[in-house]
Amino acid sequence: MNQNLLEVKNLKKYFITKGGLFSGPTRYVRAVDGVSFSLKEGDIFGIVGESGCGKSTLGRSILRLIDATDGEILFEGRDILKLSKEEMRLLRQKMQIIFQDPGASLNPRMTVGEIIQEPLDIFSGKNEKEKEMKVLELMDMVGINHSYISRFPHEFSGGQRQRIGIARALAVMPKLIICDEPVSALDVSVRAQVLNLINELKQEFNLTYIFISHDLSVVNHICNQIAVMYLGRIVEIAEKKELFENPTHPYTQALLSAIPMPDPSLQRERIILQGDVPNPANPPSGCHFHQRCPYATERCIREVPQFTEVANDHFVMCHLVDQPLNS
Repeated sequence: MNQNLLEVKNLKKYFITKGGLFSGPTRYVRAVDGVSFSLKEGDIFGIVGESGCGKSTLGRSILRLIDATDGEILFEGRDILKLSKEEMRLLRQKMQIIFQDPGASLNPRMTVGEIIQEPLDIFSGKNEKEKEMKVLELMDMVGINHSYISRFPHEFSGGQRQRIGIARALAVMPKLIICDEPVSALDVSVRAQVLNLINELKQEFNLTYIFISHDLSVVNHICNQIAVMYLGRIVEIAEKKELFENPTHPYTQALLSAIPMPDPSLQRERIILQGDVPNPANPPSGCHFHQRCPYATERCIREVPQFTEVANDHFVMCHLVDQPLNS
């Protein structure tokens, strides 16, 4: 039975927006507001939601690329928020990230070989010949020709640059890789290639992924468990099959209704949400979704809903489901 590789408990990340002479008092942007989940070794955990819901901030907080405001992040049983800078530096070889924009995440002054070799220079302890052989091996894994080793990032297409980013993340053979919308900046024609590569590498090296995306059809293709985020909170979490067959939170239902049907003769009733996503610096009271929810009641305005188990390992944060499973 797989053990929990990662446990996130009540994680919060607030950004301070200082008030000026005419802008009023200091306010907090609640980018991540009390998120909890666990991740077993070898799983692919999807996080989905609209732009601005806190997905990328959550991923960066887990890696301590930005410091969390509160909560716990247990990686292999150790709370990484309590680690020193040196302890965290050593741990980074087990935790890597693939960024959304492959062009912006690669140093334009470094060649492909230097980019992929950099993690090996920091962590591996290999000699130069061993590092060179490892770089060539990684280029083979991601489908980059050896003859391109001295080229610079601007000489590659978006899909090729993302493959370089994947090779760099794999260089120290991490246990956990956070994929922060790794295909959203790519042409549709190459998205499937990169997704298939990510999945193949997962199978070959038993990698564990957190896959961040705003596209439910993408996470349906690659993930086995999915969490839906809205305004800094996870509002629904379930196994992929359960979530797609039995979406319970009104926000999840609206997201799923927007997925195009592959068969033009079939039609799905589209749920159109009213209004815009609220400002995270001034979130609504109670349930953050109540201003856009067609089923909202006075209770939704007053009370923050708690997670309720509506089916096995299927949890929903909504007042519509008051009775816990087996209650």
